[in-house]
Amino acid sequence: MPVPKQRNIREENETVTCGETPVAWEEKPAKNRQKDKDARWTKKHGKNFFGYKNHVNADKTHKLIRDYEVTDAAVHDSRVLETLLDKANTNKDVFADSAYRSAEAEEKLAARGFCSRICVRGTRGRPLSKARAAANRAKSRIRARIEHVFGTQETAPGGRLVRTIGIIRARAKIGLQNFVYNIRRLATLERMAAA
Repeated sequence: MPVPKQRNIREENETVTCGETPVAWEEKPAKNRQKDKDARWTKKHGKNFFGYKNHVNADKTHKLIRDYEVTDAAVHDSRVLETLLDKANTNKDVFADSAYRSAEAEEKLAARGFCSRICVRGTRGRPLSKARAAANRAKSRIRARIEHVFGTQETAPGGRLVRTIGIIRARAKIGLQNFVYNIRRLATLERMAAA
């Protein structure tokens, strides 16, 4: 979820990344209030993004969001996997893209009684075998249903940009977006059940 980009000099960015406020901003309270000190930069598919991430746990059957976590964009996806796992979930299969795969994540899933269905990534000089590529395609068919959540939110009015300052307000805005998505999805499910 991108936010308006900050036009800071390099020294200001380094100070903000360390968790401090630049002296020039403290001298100008109005300027300080307009700076988002919680958002961070990340790179995805060769493009730079500034903002926050919406990590969701969604139901594969109904495409409803069960749980979510909002972090700054620099947080790796695998760091929030454990917080999104729900013991009350009737299905113990965990589907995710290859960014979530690590030996540590596999151990945590097994220890909590979950079955990992996380996609496998090939490495340099060692491409995936045909069997693993076929297994990834089967997992991706289910995972693609969850990508519907993000696609719907991005095309919804106000869904492309978080126009708030700070992670607390961003969590509230993204949480409301997730809530509205669930309401719209529930209405769709009820229409489909009535037909």
